[in-house]
Amino acid sequence: MKRVFKFAMPFLQASLVKQILIALILGVGFAYLAPGAAESAGFLGKVFVTALKAVAPVLVFVLVMSSIANQDLGSEDVHMKPILAMYLIATFLSALVAVAASFMFPTELILAAKPDVAAAPSYVSDVLGNVVLNVVDNPVHAIANGNYIGILAWAIAMGMVLRHSGDATREVLSDVAKGVEFVVRLVIRFAPVGIFGLVSQTFATTGIQVFQSYLELLAVLMGSFLVVALIVNPLMVAVMTHKNPFPLVWMTLRESGVNAFFTRSSAANIPVNLEICRRLGLPESTYSISIPVGGAINMGGAAITITVLTLSAAYTLGIHPDLGTAVLLSFVASICACGASGVPGGSLMLIPLACGLFGIDQGTALQVVAVGFIIGVLQDSAETALNSSSDALFTIAACQRAERLGK
Repeated sequence: MKRVFKFAMPFLQASLVKQILIALILGVGFAYLAPGAAESAGFLGKVFVTALKAVAPVLVFVLVMSSIANQDLGSEDVHMKPILAMYLIATFLSALVAVAASFMFPTELILAAKPDVAAAPSYVSDVLGNVVLNVVDNPVHAIANGNYIGILAWAIAMGMVLRHSGDATREVLSDVAKGVEFVVRLVIRFAPVGIFGLVSQTFATTGIQVFQSYLELLAVLMGSFLVVALIVNPLMVAVMTHKNPFPLVWMTLRESGVNAFFTRSSAANIPVNLEICRRLGLPESTYSISIPVGGAINMGGAAITITVLTLSAAYTLGIHPDLGTAVLLSFVASICACGASGVPGGSLMLIPLACGLFGIDQGTALQVVAVGFIIGVLQDSAETALNSSSDALFTIAACQRAERLGK
């Protein structure tokens, strides 16, 4: 095993960020010079994203189970309470930012015929009910289908039980976790190749023409994402750490956000965030739990998408909600966002639920969902980058707070 690590270290330690930037430039250039071939290059991106999605559920299950089995959750190294608080507060504040942006720049949509879209939940109780069903899902089914709520539930339960097992059993779990981590790190190193394929295909097939009819809506969405990423999140981190938050903010956006932007999956980006925390020397007992949990409930970007598109639908139909209703929408959007799946477009299917607050019928709401899919190349990418990068950001901030307080 040591020989394998020694052979792979130069490859694993090379500057991934620089490689990704080069891949971005080459991908755009390739799309314009050879659009036909660039569409085929999208297969490279598909392979990379599929590989990440394949290893992420196994990694989360093994790592969380091993971490809990080998570490008492009551120890000083675990800082889950402040991390969970930051996740939930950031999600609600993101929805409020989206309300403010929509009030300042109300946008209307061009709605077409009723689209053929899968059924969406009608009530908040439906979302909560789905969460409960996901928790009790069969563990094999949960891992196979990327049900991270179910994976976490089983990993935590197994970890708590195995804490009472013998030293040899817990050592085996630790070795298995390290082996899976190594495989994941190898997969992550191929991110430049995957991103080259994703960028090439995106620019070759869509370019920027598809967004011209929705520039105003995209501006509200992107502006809200930027406000949360560059103002709200840094303020929260500054309160936690009593330090300048921007070095951490830039680092997580650069190393986690860029990859999440192109994979468009919080679940697929879990291994990337785990690697960042490992490299910074954070307690494994903390990040091995907080990062997977963040992938399930830290959904500020999803809250923004749900809020902005719902209010746009209301404006389109001549409905102008008051401030109290908008705040209620923020609360509902936050709950809905926490129930969004960590896959591309997961938040869009919860828009009909939020539209129900304004009495908007399901058919119209599903047309709004269709608009979301049209602009999803940018909207979902930016949303995922915000969601996933803040998982690592808040975990790092909580660990630095613990250091500051001497815990």
